[in-house]
Amino acid sequence: MGQGIFITGTDTGVGKTFVACALARLLCESGYRVGVMKPAETGCDCGDGEIAPRDARALKAAAGCEVSLDQICPYQFREPLAPSVAAERERRRIDVERLMDIYREIGAAHDITLVEGAGGLMVPLLPSYTYADFANALKLPVIVVAANKLGVLNHLLLTLEHASCKGLSVLGYILNDTERAPSLAAQTNREALFSLTAAPCLGELSYAGAAAGETAEAGAALDTHFLNPFLPRR
Repeated sequence: MGQGIFITGTDTGVGKTFVACALARLLCESGYRVGVMKPAETGCDCGDGEIAPRDARALKAAAGCEVSLDQICPYQFREPLAPSVAAERERRRIDVERLMDIYREIGAAHDITLVEGAGGLMVPLLPSYTYADFANALKLPVIVVAANKLGVLNHLLLTLEHASCKGLSVLGYILNDTERAPSLAAQTNREALFSLTAAPCLGELSYAGAAAGETAEAGAALDTHFLNPFLPRR
């Protein structure tokens, strides 16, 4: 069975999918078989009765993954809410054991599988079961995507502390410049974090690249040495 990595964020809308797609493309270009999974996606209502898990579709395209969209994203909900809340409102229940079985199936067919969460580590899949619990159950190391703006020091450090409390291994964090014109905070956050956490910064991505969907260029900006223990030799 291949290795897996869990990609989380300091909040919703910080660029998790963009980073996951960039990493998937980079690994594919290096010749690895890349699996992807988005256990649950909310806000999928396109109107006219159509459901479209946009993040899951982007992951599938980036990885060139032949797994069906329904396996990549087993739970798709219309309303933009935490998965447990969206499921309750649709009178459905997320089966964590099913998710784990699907992850193992995808992992068995790929060298590495990227699993993208929703929001942050404390977002609930079930009323008392979070993404941190899910990552811990599968023993997945974590990459944290952080919006590089004022407030990220607190948001990132809290995420890293919670990961530690849950017994999760953190590979590092990626700063995603979400502002069109980087603020003074965005320009100084990376240096400040060096003295606040031992977790490594794996890269800093730009808003312009994210807005244009330039995932291939973004992947080249990431420090991928952390992947060496996870991948088979080429």
